[in-house]
Amino acid sequence: MAKKKVTIPYLQKKKEEGKKITMLTAYDYPISQMVNEAEIDIILVGDSLAMVFQGLTSTVPVTVDETIYHCKAVMRGNTTSHVVGDMPFLSYQTSVRDAIYNAGRIMKEGGVDSVKLEGGERMADMVYGITRAGIPVMGHIGLTPQSASQLGGFRVQGKDIESAKQLIKDAIALEEAGAFALILEAVPSKLAKIVTEKVKIPTIGIGAGPYCDGQVLVTHDMLGVFDKFRPKFVKVYADIRKQIIDALVKYREEVENVGFPTDEYSYEVSEETEKMFEEIAKEF
Repeated sequence: MAKKKVTIPYLQKKKEEGKKITMLTAYDYPISQMVNEAEIDIILVGDSLAMVFQGLTSTVPVTVDETIYHCKAVMRGNTTSHVVGDMPFLSYQTSVRDAIYNAGRIMKEGGVDSVKLEGGERMADMVYGITRAGIPVMGHIGLTPQSASQLGGFRVQGKDIESAKQLIKDAIALEEAGAFALILEAVPSKLAKIVTEKVKIPTIGIGAGPYCDGQVLVTHDMLGVFDKFRPKFVKVYADIRKQIIDALVKYREEVENVGFPTDEYSYEVSEETEKMFEEIAKEF
C-alpha cells in the first residue's frame, strides 16, 4: 500500500508521539524521485542549491525564479513527501508585502506545500503575514546561512548565555507567529533539547544533536557528491562521487580503446539493407 501524502498535522502528530521526522534536500526530478521512494517525510528545495548545484560560494545569489524552477522539477518527482520551498535572500526581509508576494509565487508557481525562511524574532512579522495569507511557513534559526557573514561565518550558535537566551526567544516568537516547524542549525545539542521542549511545534536539527524532533541533511553532502567542504555534522552514507568518477573514467577508456559501443549497443540491419547502404554511398 502506497504511503499517504505527508501533511502538517501528520508531522505535528509525530512530534507528539515521539516519532522522529526525516528531511532531505532535492533540487531536481531524479533525486526527488529517489528521496520520495525512500519515504522521507520532508523534501527541502533549499537555497543550498547555490553551493552544491550551481558551484557558488554562498546561498545569497539564489533568486526566486531559480527557486521556482527547481521546485517545479522536484514536484514532478514527488508524490508523498511534504515539499518545502526555501525563500531566497532578500525575497522576504524587505517588507511583509514582499514576503507574502514571493512566498505566494514559490507556492503557486513552484507547487510546493510550504515555504521556509531564516531568522528569529526579527522575522516574526514576516512569518505572521505569510501564514495569515494561507501559506504555511517553516522557520530556521541558529546558524542562518543567508546571514553567515553577519554571524562571523559558518559557526556554532548559542554558545554563550545571551545568544542561548535569544535562540529560545526566537523559537517561541516564530511559533507564536504561526510557523508549523523550526529548523535548528549548528546549535549545541543540549540547547536544542531545551528549545524542542519549549515549543509545541516540531524542531528539525542539522548539526543540533539527537534531541530534535527530526533531522535534515543536504543530500549531496550525505551521498558524498559535494566535496568542497564537509561540516562536522554531516555523516556520509555513501561515497557516490567516487563511484560516479570511476564510471566516467571507465567510459572514457572504453571509448578511446574502441571498447564501446559494441554490437550489443548498436543498431544492426539485414545484409540486404547493408548492401543498399553501400549502393547509396556510391551516389555521393
